[in-house]
Order: sequence, then structure tokens, then C-alpha cells
Amino acid sequence: MSKTVALSGGIGSGKSSVLKMLVELGATPIDADAIVHELQGPGSPMLAAMAEAFGDHILDADGSLDRKAVADIVFNDEEARARLGVIVHGPVIAEMMRRAKEGAERGDPLVVLDIPLLFEGAKRNTGAAVATKYDATICVWVPVETQVERTVSRDHCSEEEARARIAAQLPIDEKREMANHVIDNSGDEANTRKQVEALYRKLTEAS
Repeated sequence: MSKTVALSGGIGSGKSSVLKMLVELGATPIDADAIVHELQGPGSPMLAAMAEAFGDHILDADGSLDRKAVADIVFNDEEARARLGVIVHGPVIAEMMRRAKEGAERGDPLVVLDIPLLFEGAKRNTGAAVATKYDATICVWVPVETQVERTVSRDHCSEEEARARIAAQLPIDEKREMANHVIDNSGDEANTRKQVEALYRKLTEAS
């Protein structure tokens, strides 16, 4: 029996590395960010709703979304972030679940929905209606200081910028408490892979 799980973490936690390991083991990935980009294409209903909420200046001359303009609006404005979440979250989750259903119908043993702001959505209750559709949720966890170090190294930003980005998300320790399963990615790759392999077996043993 196919299972559908939601994977998340925090900035610099290494969620992408964990997802890659799961895929190597046989999981089918569904990327929330990729779907967001698809649904925010020029002329789309979602893009029209965003322009109505935040102004036409978030559109480029060719009608495509200026993502930096949106980021500048919502980064330090919690109310604007919530408004954006209301516009984006529902349609994106619906499309992810449609694709997950397709995977289940194909007999894929494990479908992994990669959702960066999974726990933020649940916290706002915007994800409450769909949360029951996941067989499990997984949080990729590292200590906050590791988040900072990895974000600085990866994005070539200052420590202050890294901490600001991390602070804009739900604290990773809170995400950890909300998840059904936790992958501790603070050690070396071999240690993480061992945890991922064990979790994959656990999730698919009844498939």
C-alpha cells in the first residue's frame, strides 16, 4: 500500500539532501516550490490574486512574477505573509495531493511531498484540512547554530542575514515537536543516511 508523507525542515537543515536519499531508496518526490512556480505563471488565477493583494508592481513587464518584489513585501510583514499564504497554500496543496494520488494509483511505495513551510501552514491552521491526508510528517532537524553556519556558507550571506531568514520561519525545535518523525542531520552524511534508510523501511514495510 502506497503511503504519502510530508517532508519539511528549516533553512540550512539539509532537507534537500534527505529528500535525495529518500528518492535513491525508491521514494517519489513532489516539490511544492516547483508547483508554486507553475501555478504562479503569467495569466494564472493565483498570480492575478497576488497582484490584487499586493499591487501590480509585483509583475514584470512581460506579466511574470517579480519574486524579489514579493519577498521584499512579505519578509518583514507577518500580516502580508499570512495573506500570501492564504492565496498560495490551498491550491498548491490541492495540486500536490492530486499528484500524490496519481503516485498511489501507480503503486509507488512512498510519495514524499517536499513542503518548506509545512509546519508554518499547520500553525496558521491553513493546512488543517489537508493534514489528515498525510500518512506522516517528517522534520529534518539541526541545531540553530548549525542552521546559521550552513546558511552563511551556502548563500554567502552575513550571519545577521542568516539569522533574520531563520527567524522568519517557525523555530526548528517547534517544528521538531510537531513532526511524526525526525531526521537529525547535525552529524555526518553516513549517520543521516542510516536514519533515512531506517525510516524508509519503517514507512514502507506495510506497503
